[in-house]
Amino acid sequence: MYAVKPGQSIQRALDEAGPGARIVLEEGVYEETVWIRHDDVCLRGAGRGKTVLVPGGDVLPDIPKLHDADAGVVSGISACGVTGVRISGLTVRGFTGAGIYAHTVSGVSVREVEAVDNAVWGVYLRESSGCEVVECRASGAQYGGIALSFCPGARGEITGNEVFRNAFGIFVDNSSQARVLRNACRHNAIGVMLLNQVYEGEPEGGVRDCLVAGNQVFANTLASGVQPDGLGAAGPPISGVGLALIGTHRVSVVDNRIHDNHPSGESVMGAAFTIGSSKDWGGDDALDNHILWNQVTGNGPLDFQFGCDLDRQTIWGNRADKGDPVDAKGWNP
Repeated sequence: MYAVKPGQSIQRALDEAGPGARIVLEEGVYEETVWIRHDDVCLRGAGRGKTVLVPGGDVLPDIPKLHDADAGVVSGISACGVTGVRISGLTVRGFTGAGIYAHTVSGVSVREVEAVDNAVWGVYLRESSGCEVVECRASGAQYGGIALSFCPGARGEITGNEVFRNAFGIFVDNSSQARVLRNACRHNAIGVMLLNQVYEGEPEGGVRDCLVAGNQVFANTLASGVQPDGLGAAGPPISGVGLALIGTHRVSVVDNRIHDNHPSGESVMGAAFTIGSSKDWGGDDALDNHILWNQVTGNGPLDFQFGCDLDRQTIWGNRADKGDPVDAKGWNP
């Protein structure tokens, strides 16, 4: 085990320890960018708000660059092409890329981490598997607070997190086998979004066999996709949405509380809970989803809006006041 104090180099400790490193960061502020480039590394701080990583110092010239970002964009902690990465008990603040960025990592765990005001993403796990983001706090990202992107066999768990002031609180982007459980998603443009949309030059897409359960999704009122450099600048306008399933297959949405979500600007989605197709963007229709025992109330302009074949969904035991279609089965006031 290596213990690192403020003023000492986290990067040097990681590189000297090599594979299997156990790095313990003492309380304080660390001004550097970190690259985890060995297998089976554990990086543990003294706790959120106690161990704080902020920009500063030299950046390794060959550090993995954030996907689809300019070369000068820098993330706080990066890992690429390794296995068994564990990060816990610290705050990552103010980077121009992501707070934590993992690409093609097998087995990545992020626990009790705070990602604050990182310009593009909070915690961004891409093309990885065995993904876990638990009891974290993510805020102030231009895109997702917590995101799984193109993880076809993510076997992911996003549990017990708090996400706010992002374009997307939790974003499951072309990733499957994810469990989104007991999170608090508030004051974003959209609280939780599961999106099947294939982009040119990107891996195969799809969102399948996921569970979204026990979440509190409320007061999502920000507007994204409006200003050229603002929240969600690359996407369409979205505002006031709690939960959206777009082109998903076999996703179960169970016992969520979706309330008091209201748009503050233009939005391509007209309700707090939306199910729709992504065929026009290379995806698919929403098929074989299960919508059970959710409470969707107090939202505007609508509680739910479904642009899908309702005969291909299982909808039962939910509560809502107003929706489209008005005669949708499985909803009670």
